[in-house]
Amino acid sequence: MAEGKEKKRFIKKLFSKYRLVILNEDTFEERFAIKLTRLNVFVLVSLSAIILVVLTTLLIAFTTLREFIPGYSSTALKRQALELNYKTDSLYRVITLNEQYYASIKKVLTGDVAAVNFNKDSIMDAVRKDELTEMVLRSREDSLLREKVSKEDKFNIFETEAITSNFVLFPPANGKISSPYSIEDKHYAVDIVVPKDTPVKATADGTVIFAEWTAETGYVIIIEHRQELLSVYKHNASISKTQGDLVKAGEVIALAGSTGEYSTGPHLHFELWSKGYPVNPTNFIDFE
Repeated sequence: MAEGKEKKRFIKKLFSKYRLVILNEDTFEERFAIKLTRLNVFVLVSLSAIILVVLTTLLIAFTTLREFIPGYSSTALKRQALELNYKTDSLYRVITLNEQYYASIKKVLTGDVAAVNFNKDSIMDAVRKDELTEMVLRSREDSLLREKVSKEDKFNIFETEAITSNFVLFPPANGKISSPYSIEDKHYAVDIVVPKDTPVKATADGTVIFAEWTAETGYVIIIEHRQELLSVYKHNASISKTQGDLVKAGEVIALAGSTGEYSTGPHLHFELWSKGYPVNPTNFIDFE
């Protein structure tokens, strides 16, 4: 019984009506009045609190005020971090490529091919084919045909005729070859005997990628041509080009000499590198 009475009393209090009146303090005139119950007040306060929480959440979520919350990173900072990450990755790739590129140039300068991972079997097959070709007895007609094809392909260093039909290698200097190209002796070049200060010319159009002095080979110039071809000119008395210069075939790039520890007299040390591997220049250029 007591609990029932308490419950009724509580409900009665919830629905008991009160009057909220606003009066003029001087005249006691009634300016505003409203009837309220405790239940109405509770509902209004609860709704106001919910609306306030929702509005505050929306204000923080969709405005820049969220950036002032500790531990929250802004969209701009995330974008900058992502861009920096991309740039760092790109720089790493560029540095890696440059390191490989400089390593290749170093091998060209030093003539070190032992460290290059190339297909030795293909080289040996090519040597065997050359030996077998010399041993074959050709008929007169076959010899004439081979001679004609040999003249047509004399200056063709590449296999694709459509790409290289207009690509001709210019002799950098004319003279007697004192030291030929030799894989056995690891001499991946031809040494051309020329008088001192003989003009050295670019073998083809290209870009100078190296033009410096080295203790072993004196003044050196390396030119990058199309089709991944490099030409190297060593032991020069002086050079007239710098790194980044564009040169044309037959353009004077240096004067022959005998500079560097490895030189024994005035000559031009000339190398050709195709796709990172040395090739015999006499197969594509007539020096005499």
